[in-house]
Amino acid sequence: MSSSHSATSTTRRLEGKVALITGGASGIGESTARLFVQHGAKVLIADVQDELGHALCQEFSSQETFSYVHCDVTNESDVKNAVDTAVSKYGKLDIMFNNAGIGGKAESGILTSTNENFKRVFDVNVFGSFLGAKHAARVMIPAKKGCILFTSSGASVCYMDTASNAYTASKNAVVGLAKNLCVELGQYGIRVNSISPFGVATPLFTKSLKLGKKEAEELISSTGNLKGWF
Repeated sequence: MSSSHSATSTTRRLEGKVALITGGASGIGESTARLFVQHGAKVLIADVQDELGHALCQEFSSQETFSYVHCDVTNESDVKNAVDTAVSKYGKLDIMFNNAGIGGKAESGILTSTNENFKRVFDVNVFGSFLGAKHAARVMIPAKKGCILFTSSGASVCYMDTASNAYTASKNAVVGLAKNLCVELGQYGIRVNSISPFGVATPLFTKSLKLGKKEAEELISSTGNLKGWF
């Protein structure tokens, strides 16, 4: 059943909600943004991919439903501006989806890992998530409600041979941050969750492995499918 059919044949679960999605111009963020709109949410996507972000906005009829803001999640002023833009444009912020992330440069092991690459991956995946949660909490705590989400990875749960040390460590850190914030922000009526998907044939995934989308999907299927073995 398609997501559009599901949204029209059942209750629109996000009617009247306002969501901000980082990394929302492509991949998981883009798909989430489309689904949120189908379920009645007003969505602001934040990304550094301006061309993709603006092109995506043009698919929707009105900025009252869907809009874009440039945001480098490692830059606190950009993140603060994205949150403030959501509130000023739509009146509130119900959902903060900290989805922006990078895989880093391909490395064959820890001996070939560079300090610069490790730090860059942590800056985007962990520090960016921290800033998103921090500024979402800034507006959600007074409202006594809200939902903060993080994209982690299956690499935070089990070994994945396609994931670098930097990426794996960063996604474990994201899960730890989410667990801490569950306790800290729960008293204000704010729910916090992390999502740990297995491989998804996103532009990030296909680019890192230098594969086409179909090839990436076949690779994911071959490693993730139990093929009848229990």
